[in-house]
Amino acid sequence: MSESSKKWYVLRTAGGKEKKAKEYLEKEIERFGLQSLVNQVLVPTETVYKIKDGKRVASERLLYSGYVFIEAELTPELQYIIRNEVPNMSGFLTERSNGQEKVACPLRESEVRSLLKLQDDAAEQDGQTVVDYVVGESVKITDGPFSGFDGTIEEIIDDRSKLKVVVMIFGRKTLLELNFTQVTKE
Repeated sequence: MSESSKKWYVLRTAGGKEKKAKEYLEKEIERFGLQSLVNQVLVPTETVYKIKDGKRVASERLLYSGYVFIEAELTPELQYIIRNEVPNMSGFLTERSNGQEKVACPLRESEVRSLLKLQDDAAEQDGQTVVDYVVGESVKITDGPFSGFDGTIEEIIDDRSKLKVVVMIFGRKTLLELNFTQVTKE
């Protein structure tokens, strides 16, 4: 099987079941001995960080929810496995009818380059911090010299993972710049 005959295809899956569908597909490919037909099965993800209880917690977020990508030489046997043997997988995203049967259409080369670049960029980034703070919201400072003080969010600086918080100190309003991890919602 030549490398040039392998193309990228998009597979539809049940939402939230992308990783399970990928695992099942890889097991079925191995079980039927079709590893020579498949280069890779991909579920593109990126790392995001959320602030929970004042701590930065990492999690993965899917770049394309409901889809799995496969680089393969599509034989009738492999198509049958994808359509009928893998739980939570409902077939190919792009299909055209060829008389009685459906034929899967591969991605264009430009789409493949875009997909792989997006995945590579997501893997190289440190990760994005997702916050659900709102300007005007009350917070409690949990870390640093002002620990225990209550304040109100004046400004959110996403790119630096900082908040500007107004705190009453000795009866005067004082503006503090704090990390997302130094405060919790009240």
